[in-house]
Amino acid sequence: MNLAGIGLLSLPNWAIHISSSLEWGVASLLIYRYGKLCARKEIRIFGLSMLPHWIGSLFILAYHITTDSIALLLDLSEVINLFGSISLLMATINLLKAREKRAATSFAALMAALMFSGKPQSYLGEDIFDAILQVSSIVYLTFLILLVVLYRRDKSVFSGLTVAGFWFVVVFISVTVFFMYLATVPRGYASLSHDDLLHGSAESLLTMSNLMIALGAHRQIRKFEAGKENNQR
Repeated sequence: MNLAGIGLLSLPNWAIHISSSLEWGVASLLIYRYGKLCARKEIRIFGLSMLPHWIGSLFILAYHITTDSIALLLDLSEVINLFGSISLLMATINLLKAREKRAATSFAALMAALMFSGKPQSYLGEDIFDAILQVSSIVYLTFLILLVVLYRRDKSVFSGLTVAGFWFVVVFISVTVFFMYLATVPRGYASLSHDDLLHGSAESLLTMSNLMIALGAHRQIRKFEAGKENNQR
């Protein structure tokens, strides 16, 4: 422990990490609540499908508490996030299925082809967790494409802000990869976690994306409640 924070992270960096985790959890609850308000089971299922990613974030927090010394925690978070991405994808397919079964089935077949057309190849190394990370990325990108299709067909499910928030995660990942390079090569740190400035800056983008998802879900609830009040008048 140091005077500035716990483990490798400063107190401001910890605040950013914790807020990211809390915002995702709140977004999950808000989407679940919206599904309950509008009596749509498939939306409630989507809210629950966000929980694996939230659990994965807790493993990341635990990994940082140990000063990044227990690699198993990071590996477990990657496995959990893979199941989280699959969960989001299947929940979105379920939402599409409610509107157009044929299209949803086609997208499901595409996802299966991407995931199971042979042994996953890792271009980052032979480590199995590199392969898991790549498969998780493919699944999440497929989920994002489906999410846009869903939004264009039924804007009553999610607000545009929520959809944008899920897509903004790609910006967070891209910047994080770039900052990992900057931290370890030009700046000479052992890892991104050791560079508190770049680490906190990258994580702040995830905080922004999760906040967008949560605010979008809150906006959808308010919109539904306002429409219900107008119908009662």
